[in-house]
Amino acid sequence: MGYFDAASAAPLHPVARQALLASLDEGWADPARLYREGRRARMLLDAAREAAAEAVGCRADELVFTPSGTRAVHSGVAGALAGRRRAGAHLIVSAVEHSSVLHAAEVHEAGGGTVTQVPVDRTGAVDPTAYGAALRGDTALACLQSANHEVGTEQPVAEVAEVCRTAGVPLLVDAAQSLGWGKVPGDWSMLAASAHKWGGPSGVGLLVVRKGARFAPQGPGDERESGRAPGFENLPAIVAAAASLRAVRAEAAEEAARLRELTERIRARVPDLVPDVEVVGDPVRRLPGTVTFSCLYVDGETLLHELDRAGFSVSSGSSCTSSTLMPSHVLKAMGVLSEGNVRVSLPPGTPPEDVERFLEVLPGTVAAVRERLGAPAATRAAPESGGDLVVDAIGRRCPVPVIELAKVIGDVPVGGTVRVLSDDEAARLDIPAWCEMRGQEYVGEEPAEKGTAYLVRRSA
Repeated sequence: MGYFDAASAAPLHPVARQALLASLDEGWADPARLYREGRRARMLLDAAREAAAEAVGCRADELVFTPSGTRAVHSGVAGALAGRRRAGAHLIVSAVEHSSVLHAAEVHEAGGGTVTQVPVDRTGAVDPTAYGAALRGDTALACLQSANHEVGTEQPVAEVAEVCRTAGVPLLVDAAQSLGWGKVPGDWSMLAASAHKWGGPSGVGLLVVRKGARFAPQGPGDERESGRAPGFENLPAIVAAAASLRAVRAEAAEEAARLRELTERIRARVPDLVPDVEVVGDPVRRLPGTVTFSCLYVDGETLLHELDRAGFSVSSGSSCTSSTLMPSHVLKAMGVLSEGNVRVSLPPGTPPEDVERFLEVLPGTVAAVRERLGAPAATRAAPESGGDLVVDAIGRRCPVPVIELAKVIGDVPVGGTVRVLSDDEAARLDIPAWCEMRGQEYVGEEPAEKGTAYLVRRSA
């Protein structure tokens, strides 16, 4: 079996398992108590904090453990905004942040604050100058992930941190995807991460608030974790998280080089093995084990199920795998194809033969899904003057609107247009992406009686 979804949750590291089992016997008492068992628990907690702080590159008293990475993000955003409320209520985030950051931004906006989303380029990276342009006199906080969770693109954190520092604005970094591979560079102010991303147990997050950063914990006060993470610490899980972080860091350089070779193999060979594929994300500045590609004319959910049947666990940002039928906000912000999207994120230790078997299975699986999906007959209107053709894809979900467009584009002369009617939100992203891949001209969209009309001019 090939587990290729480490970006969601990495398998438990053997060191984490050993530390977890050992600390179940030694770390069950209240570390706030002064008796023997409490002192033993406190020693374990302090040692875990020291180890985690060393891995992050901060002081031990700047780091607290939280019940999850999401809680670390939410507490960090809320505490930083509250601590700098006199400066203003303006928050800056990138358009491709993890949903935990975007949800925190939504709450802030609903409470009367303002939010600016910084766009990304087609590789998913932000431009540091765009963060500089977004800064205002009332900016209280800026947020930026260290690496993207869907496409693996690494962000210019150090450059953005310098821009923010010059303006006197703290930067909170979501380092969930990258912390297992190395320290986050730059003069950032706050950092959040989650242990299950690097092979630690789930239910443990990190929140770092560097000295000098204004921070006001929100919610009822608690004497634990400097008042920033209320509740009794899950000490066995914390010890296992810190131990596994130290262990993966010791292996990081060698394993990163090995996984980069494997993901580069996937990036290079998938377009040769499978027609009509777009590999997305930065080809160089990316996480070692993550590669993402999208397949035209494929139902993403069916493709994931078929790969699972073949023994491979992968994930997707395709709207076809979402109950909301909305494409991934990351792929949407990048302006790339969303249909048939596959994210492969290799955990440390992945054997090369698993990757080779995946590359053997993928072409036939995609071809079978395309054949099974078929191409429902398009409802066509007679060509209008100027060679206009209408394709009615109302009520049909991805990737059918694009399939129907591809079938009829040759029925109009060069310079003629095809008007695709669709009420699927994914069409807003996938039709322009198809045009770019196929060398056709995307003219734009306009309201229709039902849904939206997408206009494509044949140029090739």
